[in-house]
Formats: sequence, structure tokens, C-alpha cells
Amino acid sequence: MTARTREDLRTADRIVVKVGSSSISGESAWRIPMIVHALSSAHSRGCEIVLVSSGAIATGIPYLDLEAKPTDLATQQAAAAVGQNVLVYRYQEALRPFRIVAGQVLLTTGDLENATSRSNARRAMERLLGLRILPIVNENDTVATQEIRFGDNDRLAALVAQLIQADALVLLSDIECLYTKPPTDPSAEPIDIITADSDLEGLEFGATVVNSVGTGGAATKVSAARLAAASGIGVLVTGADLVDRALNGEDIGTWFEPAVISATRAAPVS
Repeated sequence: MTARTREDLRTADRIVVKVGSSSISGESAWRIPMIVHALSSAHSRGCEIVLVSSGAIATGIPYLDLEAKPTDLATQQAAAAVGQNVLVYRYQEALRPFRIVAGQVLLTTGDLENATSRSNARRAMERLLGLRILPIVNENDTVATQEIRFGDNDRLAALVAQLIQADALVLLSDIECLYTKPPTDPSAEPIDIITADSDLEGLEFGATVVNSVGTGGAATKVSAARLAAASGIGVLVTGADLVDRALNGEDIGTWFEPAVISATRAAPVS
């Protein structure tokens, strides 16, 4: 059932949740159990949850004794190889009390652009969900280069939501909602709902790079949300600390109304 409103998140059958590096790495790693608790609650009521999680590079950096995020590709790939392992371990440890098993899914743009690999990815994820496994998706940073990257995991989350025909997408941010201007601007006003045909000209969503450990920001979330909403997927943008309230359909964040698409969920690819 496509989520037409925020309230529908409470009863949605399939939700993709995306969390960024700044929310779960370094000193923010304490949020992982909190996010997992919210996901497990939705999982326990029968919802199929897919988590798209950034953070591999940021998580791996301390283990390589690096003082800052590396700028060369090879070291970024090395940090991702170490960090992805640690990141998934942290999620699995947090999931253990709820008797939920995580499944790691690493993707590149090529995986979703090529018909065969796209079909394989969809089939694998459908099977994981059918087995009540919680897929944790990230970009495959050990093989991705600037030329073949998604650009940010907000876009990856939107593409994954399209791939598995999710009912809703929740993009977790550092702020509670989107604003008409950067929230540091005194004249900025919160945005409640963005309709499918909204003209966003004149709105200022801020810079792309938001911190030293992750990329993204409001502009990338808007772009990803519009992409998913155009496919008939309702999208909520809100703060990572509000994930439990978001999945319970409370009136928070910025809601992107989905376009009306006359299509039914396809059967799992065999």
C-alpha cells in the first residue's frame, strides 16, 4: 500500500529508511541502537524494512590511524573496506536483542543500470525480505570511483525504493524538517508538505557538502525525494532522532506527496 500521507507510515508494508554518516559515525555512533529500536518496532508489526546506511568510510578512518577523511581514492576504498565490516557488526549487535538478522547489500550505479544485475539485486532483496532479514544497503565504496558513484546515499535510497517498489521512503537528516532557506537564516520557514506538482523555484536548500564525514544536505534530499515521489513513493524527510515517531506516522518532518501511479507491485523476479 503506497503511503499517501505521513499517517500511512504506521501501516505501510514496505519502507526504505536512509541514515547518513554524520548521524551514526564517530561520536554519533550511539544513535545506532536508537535507530535499530525504531526499525525493530516496525519490523515486529510486519513491515518490511530496508536500511540504507552511509558511514563506511567515516567508521573505518579511526582504524587506519588517519587524522582526517582521506582525499585519495585508494585510501578511501581501504577505509570503506574496514569500516563497512565494523558498521554492519554494530548494526547486527544492536539487532540481536530483537532476534533480527541483518543482510549486507553493496551496490554501484552499474548494478542498477544493467538489466541483468538490477534483476539479480531485486531478486536477492526480495528474498531477504521474504525471509524477514533486514537488508542494510550501502554504496560499494571499495570498487566505486567518482565516475560510477551514485553521488550520495539519498539518491541510492530513492533508487532502492524504486527497485523494490517500496510504499515509502524515510530520509533521516540532521534537522527535523526542510526549510525555505538554510535553517541558520532567521527568515527560514519550515516546509510541511511538498506536493507532486510543487514548483520549488526560489527555495534555497543549502550546500551539498555538510560536514567532514559525509556528503548530502538538504539539496540532495530534495532531489532524491522528488525522484522517489515521481515514482509513486511517499517520502518523509526528518531528523534521525525522530525516526521512531516517523515510522509511527506522526506529524513531523517534510512530506513529499507521491505522484499517482496506476501500477501494482511486481511479483518477485525469479
